[in-house]
Amino acid sequence: MLNSTVLEVAFGLVFCFASVALIASSVYEALASWMNLRAKTLLEGLKHLLNANDDAGKTLLLNIYNHALAHPTGNGTATSLEELENNPSYMDADHFAIALVEAVQSAPNDFAKLSADIDTIPNAQIRQLLRGLYDRAAGDAKRFHDDLAAWFDSAMDRVSGSYKRQSQAWCFVIAFAFSASFNVDSVHLFSALWQHPSLVAQISMSSATPDSVSALKGLNELPIGWQNDINRFSLIGWLITATAALFGAPFWFDLLQKLIRLRGTGPKPSAQTGEK
Repeated sequence: MLNSTVLEVAFGLVFCFASVALIASSVYEALASWMNLRAKTLLEGLKHLLNANDDAGKTLLLNIYNHALAHPTGNGTATSLEELENNPSYMDADHFAIALVEAVQSAPNDFAKLSADIDTIPNAQIRQLLRGLYDRAAGDAKRFHDDLAAWFDSAMDRVSGSYKRQSQAWCFVIAFAFSASFNVDSVHLFSALWQHPSLVAQISMSSATPDSVSALKGLNELPIGWQNDINRFSLIGWLITATAALFGAPFWFDLLQKLIRLRGTGPKPSAQTGEK
């Protein structure tokens, strides 16, 4: 069984990492919402997917975004990609497939005529793709639709991966800026808690829930901030804090709950002496 000092130090560090991760992710989500980053990422992903680097490609993408299924909050009357408003952050694969087919075909609900419509697509790569899907469907409209949806889902997996890497980079920057601004030095925190593990006693059990208000209150109870002198290890401490935040608040709060259960099985250190 781990002794109480180790548990208290671990609890303090994990709570610190969880709180900073939660704050960083909350700030990023607010910025992402304000800047419509998800919607912009989706639009850029579809531009690459449909090779919308010329007028024909942009027109095809515009027709999809003007479709009520693909973009239910749009007015359907945009004449250019720049005129699009309230762009969706997410697009259903089935809705995309329907919107793409209806943007290409000249005769609605005429699957046989779709073959000739595909041959008129200016972009060779998209034309070849749809031709291959159409031929493999062998006259089965549902199979063609399902294959289109699967192609879209595969592409969106890559877009989601790109967005996740972008969000992690921003969360690291935000976490580091927060750590440096408020001197959340993991190296100093470890040293202070090792010498006085009772410093975490003021953090209540309710603070172990993923709530930003509780997180900020709990951080104020830890030996961090500008009352501590900056030394040559502070930069390392800030980097450790910011890097730990990349694991995400759910990871750290889940670990925190496990530590709480362990703490409940043994004696806590004395608040007066800081001893086991």
